[in-house]
Amino acid sequence: MLATIINADTPASEEKVRKAEGRTLREVMVKIGLERIDTQKGVTVEALLNSGVTGLVMSSEFAKKQGFKLKKLERPMNVRNVDGLLNKKGPIEYTVEVNIYNQGHRERMEIDMIRRQKWTVILGMP
Repeated sequence: MLATIINADTPASEEKVRKAEGRTLREVMVKIGLERIDTQKGVTVEALLNSGVTGLVMSSEFAKKQGFKLKKLERPMNVRNVDGLLNKKGPIEYTVEVNIYNQGHRERMEIDMIRRQKWTVILGMP
């Protein structure tokens, strides 16, 4: 099974703790497999779980480097940060369709591309 090949059947989540400005921040990372639809080639990544994000987000630089086929949106979507301000990195202009693997489960999803983000993939709420 492809999920085994791209190592997506490893433990579901891992909690990382960092310090920022004197307070402890917790980041919950999940190891997932991403499969290109056109070639069925896969890659394993650590995705950030973030309930404050709407939808799924991927770094556009990572997507290009991995050869994912980007789909241009008819109309760009503006991105708002938690504080309500527009994201300085610009609107979402592209998406990519992938198969996501986690613990033996596969889901075909469309992921929004954002430029110059810190994490490779962010899994938010639908």
